[in-house]
Amino acid sequence: MTKTSKNSKYWQLLGEQVGHEMAAHLQYVAIAVWFDSHDLPQLAAHFYRQSLEERNHGMMIVQYHLDRSLPVAIPGIPEVRNDFANVIEPLQLALDQEQQVTRQIEAIFRAAREEGDALGEQFLMWFLEEQVEEVAAATTLLTVAKRAGDNLFDLENYVARETIGDAGVSADAPRVAGGSL
Repeated sequence: MTKTSKNSKYWQLLGEQVGHEMAAHLQYVAIAVWFDSHDLPQLAAHFYRQSLEERNHGMMIVQYHLDRSLPVAIPGIPEVRNDFANVIEPLQLALDQEQQVTRQIEAIFRAAREEGDALGEQFLMWFLEEQVEEVAAATTLLTVAKRAGDNLFDLENYVARETIGDAGVSADAPRVAGGSL
């Protein structure tokens, strides 16, 4: 039997995930601004898109709470990192962040399974699949950046030429509260 939101680890973790997604949203804005300020427009554009994708993920979780007639609180978020020594640091931070989100989503999925919340499991399947794509894209981008070394022109050309990730476009994505940006 599904637990109520008050005594459910699943609902507690899912509510916290709203904050994690919003924190990722702002961290990606900070990364995008850093790339923009270093005249790397392709990387900046990529991370501006990523920031919107993370915002949308958080609002998908908000909409899911609303659809299940359960309260949802928008939590505060931690400070973001704004300064980096080189292009590798923000790309490594992005990969680390995506790996952390994957662990968080996996924990939420396990909690839904333990509590017998089949609807919760179904909702999280899309997020699990999305995280595979996110980690793979971040890993590839970091690898290409390391190979490019100091030749940032090659890195910018790669980002301009290749499709990195799915740009947040997925026909089977959950609905976004307030609409997708």
